[in-house]
Amino acid sequence: MKYDVKNLKLSGMGKNRIDWAERSMPVLRLIKARFTKEKPLKGVRMAACLHITTETANLLITLKAGGAQVVACASNPLSTQDDVAAALVKIYGIPTYSIKGEDRKTYYKHMSAALDFHPNITMDDGADLVSELHSSRASQAGEIIGSTEETTTGVIRLRAMEKEGVLKFPVVAVNDAKTKHFFDNRYGTGQSTLDGIIRATNLLISGAVVVVAGYGWCGRGVAMRAKGLGARVIVTEIDPMKALEAVMDGFDVMPMAKAAPLGDIFVTLTGDIHVIRKEHFAKMKEGAVVCNSGHFNVELDLDGLATITKKKREARAYVDEHTLKSGRKVNVLGEGRLINLAAAEGHPASVMDMSFANQALGAEFVVKNHRSLRKKVYSVPEEIDNEIARLKLKAIGISIDTLTAEQVKYLASWEMGT
Repeated sequence: MKYDVKNLKLSGMGKNRIDWAERSMPVLRLIKARFTKEKPLKGVRMAACLHITTETANLLITLKAGGAQVVACASNPLSTQDDVAAALVKIYGIPTYSIKGEDRKTYYKHMSAALDFHPNITMDDGADLVSELHSSRASQAGEIIGSTEETTTGVIRLRAMEKEGVLKFPVVAVNDAKTKHFFDNRYGTGQSTLDGIIRATNLLISGAVVVVAGYGWCGRGVAMRAKGLGARVIVTEIDPMKALEAVMDGFDVMPMAKAAPLGDIFVTLTGDIHVIRKEHFAKMKEGAVVCNSGHFNVELDLDGLATITKKKREARAYVDEHTLKSGRKVNVLGEGRLINLAAAEGHPASVMDMSFANQALGAEFVVKNHRSLRKKVYSVPEEIDNEIARLKLKAIGISIDTLTAEQVKYLASWEMGT
């Protein structure tokens, strides 16, 4: 078996952490039990480009239990947990190409190794495998029966491809599932982003001015958690509806140019490029902390920052201190990459339980329906979404009401009024 991980001797520690995460993933555990019995993915070759974490490991183990042949690579150079990668290879027999801190060349070499596996289904977090299959590996696109996509950034890229008519196979947008973005994006990102900032800096959030760029579900989560820790929160937005919602939720809303000199901590979560630019860095106060929790580090204009930096040093792990030509210091966390995975452990397992349940069932949906699917982006079917919510409630011991026959009849009629 081919692989490229940091050190196989870390596998024991990785297995312990994978087992710990599995305890908080009851929905995926139920799916794994069914997959083990039914083998719905038998004979399918899958390449998964995801953050190699304890939660992802449980997804990959579930896919293998379902009969799939699985290979994995990292979807971000700083998101790998090296002990988990080692365990996937040595204990679970899943070829893995992933090393925390790998450079750009290695990152793409690992993706290439995953595609050398000639998968029938790809599983992405940022659409990198799909992108390669439409560029340098276009000759393999015909081998793909479908793909699944985990994150907002990836779905944005894929919908652009569909709109231009260049998408070569169907993709299930796992991020669109309610049991994904309502929970993973909001509660997972909210907690794990603050966790990453605190681990990297040990700063007190209470009393700090936290600037949140983007008020999508991820931005909502970070703003909510920062407020809960006592921060004064400013939101920047380009969407009037989201900006209005942020105002109604009690946050200050203003352009980044106005927020730049006010913030102590900045977090970008937009999925767009250069949200914080050179002119914004130049206005920041002494000691400002800047990080990104969107998928790609392009949200921060780091090249622009370099042009106004006279000295750069590593102040502590995952903290690059830039001394500007003005003399002020600005700190960039995690090289501008996903701070929740660069400096912390990513989302808690209990929320990834639902996200990865969507991935597993999304893959099963592709296998069962690929002959009738067109070359477009599909949302997760509502029945799958609702089933995951039902299973999650059952797992945590919550019961809900069901409609009576009278109520069903009332909702289906138009004659019965006040």
